[in-house]
Amino acid sequence: MPSLRAVRSFVAAAKYQNFTRAAEALCVTQAAISRQIRELESYLGTALFKRVGRSVELTTAGSIFFDAAQLSFINIAQAADRIRKDHGTSARRPLTLCCSPAFSALWMAQRLPSFFSANPDIDLNLVTTQNFLSMEPGVYPDIFITKMSRVRDGYVSMPLFHDVIYPVCTPGYLEAHPEIRTLEGLRDGVLLNLSPYGRSQVAEHVDWGVWLAIHDIDIESRSRDSLHYFNANDYNMLVQMVLNDQGAALGWDHLIGPLVDQGRLVRPVEQEVVLEDTRHYLAYREDKEDDEALGRFRDWFMDQSGVPTAT
Repeated sequence: MPSLRAVRSFVAAAKYQNFTRAAEALCVTQAAISRQIRELESYLGTALFKRVGRSVELTTAGSIFFDAAQLSFINIAQAADRIRKDHGTSARRPLTLCCSPAFSALWMAQRLPSFFSANPDIDLNLVTTQNFLSMEPGVYPDIFITKMSRVRDGYVSMPLFHDVIYPVCTPGYLEAHPEIRTLEGLRDGVLLNLSPYGRSQVAEHVDWGVWLAIHDIDIESRSRDSLHYFNANDYNMLVQMVLNDQGAALGWDHLIGPLVDQGRLVRPVEQEVVLEDTRHYLAYREDKEDDEALGRFRDWFMDQSGVPTAT
């Protein structure tokens, strides 16, 4: 390994493209920076900088080494910050949450302002994923919001709500396509469908075929003149397409209920599907059972979800 002091001097010089400014940033002399750079170039066996007037530019080798060195220092700084926070050396109270992209965009985003207003001393770090079982090494969330009753060892799971699923579209789309007020008309209209690809950890998957079949409608009986059927595994995209009057999609009530309440989306038919056998869960780290910040977030989340907490 080359000298870390030399690497640090190199990164500063590359960042500022000037040895004098790098020396000022590191509180050393310009001669010290030059000496460290020469030491590093000798170790690597090639020049890392070329002089251009009063500044310096990276050579090809220098650019390669800078990319790796800068990323390494960023990773070290982030790891140190996480450790400091986990061991109480920060005045603020950090919490790391993990949930799906759709839950973060459609549930969390509009509710978090109320949490921040009531808890200005808590910083939240939100990580989204569709693959809760295979996350990056070192990611150890304080809280998971997931459909898995047991996401990892060392976590306590609290049951939340069932899935309630019904079709949605915009008022304008419904006015322009009154035929979708019936299940048969809905089946033959433009259907925006959530596909299961990349969602292998979801315990059950309800798409238009399943939803209609529960109501005794066979999607395979769509007429040849039916409008198009669009598949995507990005629920946020489907919701945006619905809001843009591009068709009807299935709505998960906990995600799109507020849009219905606001009148931005409507239910063209009254039928719905309730998955009584499955729930969503809030899972929190067992070793943080008595952590005040975690407890405050947990109580806030359960209140927002309409789930009573134990007293």
